[in-house]
Amino acid sequence: MNPWITVVIIGVGTYLSRLSFVGALGSRAMPVWAERPLKYVAPSVLAALVLPAVLLRDGALDVAPASNPRFLAALAAAVVVIRFKSVSWAIVVGMGSLWLLQWLV
Repeated sequence: MNPWITVVIIGVGTYLSRLSFVGALGSRAMPVWAERPLKYVAPSVLAALVLPAVLLRDGALDVAPASNPRFLAALAAAVVVIRFKSVSWAIVVGMGSLWLLQWLV
C-alpha cells in the first residue's frame, strides 16, 4: 500500500473519531466533576515536557548549579513568574540567565 494512502486513511480516521466526540457531546454542558480536572491538563503537560529538559543531563538527574545551568535558569524564571505573573518576563529572564550561565561555565 502506498504510504501516502496510509497517512490519509489514518488522518481521516483520527478526524472522524474526534468529530464524533464533539458532535455527540458538543451541545451538552459538561458535568462539573469532569470539567474540574481539565483545567490541570495544560500545566501537567507543560511540566512533563519541561522538567526532563531542565532536570536531566545525559539521562541522569542533575541539579548541581555548576554542571546544570538550565536548573538555575529555570529557578530564575519560576521566581519571575511567581513574583510578577508574567510569562513574557519569565521567558526573557530565563533565557537571558541561561545564556549568561552557559557563557560563564
